[in-house]
Amino acid sequence: MLILRRADVTDVLSGRETEIIELVADTYRLHDEGLTSLPHSTFLRFPEERHARDRIIGLPAYRGGEWPVAGMKWISSFPGNVSAGIERASAAIVLNSLDNGHPVAFCEGSVISAKRTAASAALAARELTAGNPPASVLLIGCGVINREILRFLAAALPGLTEAALYDTDPARAEAFAEQCRAVAPDVKAYPVTDLAEALGAHRLVSLATTAATPHLDLSACGPDTTVLHISLRDLTADTILGAVNVVDDTDHVCRERTSLDLAQQAVGNRDFVAAPIGALLRGTAVLRREADRPVVFSPFGLGVLDLALAEFVREQAARRGLGVEVEDFLGA
Repeated sequence: MLILRRADVTDVLSGRETEIIELVADTYRLHDEGLTSLPHSTFLRFPEERHARDRIIGLPAYRGGEWPVAGMKWISSFPGNVSAGIERASAAIVLNSLDNGHPVAFCEGSVISAKRTAASAALAARELTAGNPPASVLLIGCGVINREILRFLAAALPGLTEAALYDTDPARAEAFAEQCRAVAPDVKAYPVTDLAEALGAHRLVSLATTAATPHLDLSACGPDTTVLHISLRDLTADTILGAVNVVDDTDHVCRERTSLDLAQQAVGNRDFVAAPIGALLRGTAVLRREADRPVVFSPFGLGVLDLALAEFVREQAARRGLGVEVEDFLGA
């Protein structure tokens, strides 16, 4: 068993944004071809009121193709951590041998999860704005995920020059600006306080908040707006129904009271989903933008992306001698 700590994972993945984006794209294509196995995520919640917003999610997955991998991500989300000055999410990933089923690697997963989430968002931004790439982005929610999204957007959209930052806590947005300058020094990052004005000023918007229920519509957005709806529960059902919707997997994203699940409940169908990202990448679907309707990308966060990236980390770490090898993990 190879144990890979956060430092090992970070060492492998630092500066490899373009490779990670392409790995995510390849995995989306395989998923759209039916070459993955992806059971629904398991949500562990707690009966006590003090844990009402907390959850731990299990995501088993298999990716086939030329480099198959199987395993599971186990990721917690404790929003109260943020006010305590620690990260909201923590995760671990187990990889299993496809020869005998034995666990072969145990990886720190929060870095992998953040980077595959950001790579997915940046890939969607690149593909969905290919005809007219934006020069600026509005980041709503000033935390780890939007920081990584900016890092990956800078790699995917070379013409990106500005990032407006909005948070319900203005002081948090001010502090976040310094982090953004560190990860994307060529992008001018600055806080904003008027959300409606900012929505109208930027054609690319990234939503990465801890919202548990819808709180936002896109009526203030200008024409040709693309929204990366990463946190999945920010937009009202009516907003989803009025958008051109792209998803990673319709079955996965239309559950657990996401904004798309609420839209599904409102109309009794999923006809509001225009296409999955994998089909767009494969060319088996074509996205038709409409001037008066925003394009919204809502990725549930497929565990197969985490497994694909974890296997990349495992292979690179083993080649470089990183991590701790536990020879007797399974005994004799």
